[in-house]
Formats: sequence, C-alpha cells, structure tokens
Amino acid sequence: MSLFSGGKDSSWALYRALERGLPVERLLTVHPGDDSYMYHVPETGLTTLAAESVGVPLIEVDPGSFDAEEATDSGAQGDRELEPMEERLAAFADERGLAGVTAGAVESEFQTSRIQAMCDRLDIDLFAPLWQRDPVELGESMLAAGFEITVIQVAAAGLDESWLGRTLDHDALSELTELREEYGVHPLGEGGEFETFVTDGPHMDRPVEIDYETEWDGSRGRIRVTDARLG
Repeated sequence: MSLFSGGKDSSWALYRALERGLPVERLLTVHPGDDSYMYHVPETGLTTLAAESVGVPLIEVDPGSFDAEEATDSGAQGDRELEPMEERLAAFADERGLAGVTAGAVESEFQTSRIQAMCDRLDIDLFAPLWQRDPVELGESMLAAGFEITVIQVAAAGLDESWLGRTLDHDALSELTELREEYGVHPLGEGGEFETFVTDGPHMDRPVEIDYETEWDGSRGRIRVTDARLG
C-alpha cells in the first residue's frame, strides 16, 4: 500500500515502488483538517482523480475531530493523528494481508520515526525511497522522469504569491536552491515551506487538469481548486 497525498514526494515513492515491481494494491490518503504535523494538508481531494489516472484503488481516511488542546506537545499530536491511519491499515491487513507501505519522507525524523514505529507494530515493511537522499538530486530525478508538478501552497520567506500555481521545473528548482542559501528554504519543501500536486507523470494514464483561485494573506497562501478533471 502506498501512503498518498498527490504531492511530489508521495507520488515519487509510489512511482519508485511501481518501477521496482512492488505489489501496490491500494493508495491511502488521509484528509486532515486545516493543520497537521503528520500529513500534507491542501487539496487532498484531488487524490481521487490521481488514483484513477494511476489505476490503483484509493482508500480515504477521515481522521475525525481532533482537539489539539488534548495533546501535550507536537509529538503527542503527531501520535494522535497517526491513529486513524494505523487502524485502517490494521483492518486492511486483517482482511487481505499487507506486506508493507511506501512513504515519501525525505528528512523529517518526526514523521518517519512514527511511520516506522507503526510499521513495526503492524509487522510490515516500510519502503521510503526518498529517505536521506539529496533533495536537489531528487527534484532533478522527478523532472527527468517526466513529473509535472504544481505548487499549491507556500509558507516561507522568499516564496511570494507568484509561486502559487507555478510549475516546479528546472528554473524553479534552481531558484529554490538559491533560496536555501538566503532563507534556509528546503528545496523540496520538507519543512512545510511549500506543498505540491503532481498533475502528470509516467505512472499516470491521463493528466489531472485543474482550475483554481489563489488566496494570499501577505506572507503565505494557497490555491483553492474550483474544478478538476482528467484530461
């Protein structure tokens, strides 16, 4: 099973799993609220179309209501956020069997340690092909493979409104590398500096086409999808 947000990192992990011939029988998307320590947040509803294009059935998980005040710190909140996904994976393992999951973490010890611990509890493997890889090389590999990547949210110094809806191409990756030197921006947005959605790639039969509006508050912003379809 592939943990899937539709963003570039989870899409790359999925692509690499398929490329290696791993049996990816399901994609799994968690739809968090407006903020999350564990999950990609914006426009996860697009994964329905992306999964259709990939040709792998999608499991969607609603984490339900979560009172952040009940968590004593970010670690406790991360643990709580993971519970609905672990419950769904455990149920799937009981019903059909489950050998492992893929994940798109690059450098986040916070996320990866929790996913690994979950896999240990479920006695399944974790396939994390991006883990500890050079982010610029990963970005170049995604582009060389034919990934078409759209920036859908930004929240960091150096990233202005012009980045919303921008294609993450070689020029954009070069600019992000420069912003790392000036502002500490991670070239793949691993620190939450920006979020993306993969509209097309070699693992997809048809591109996802989107119409959107932009929201900008002066320092951060996101797109709001108004219509989406397969091309």
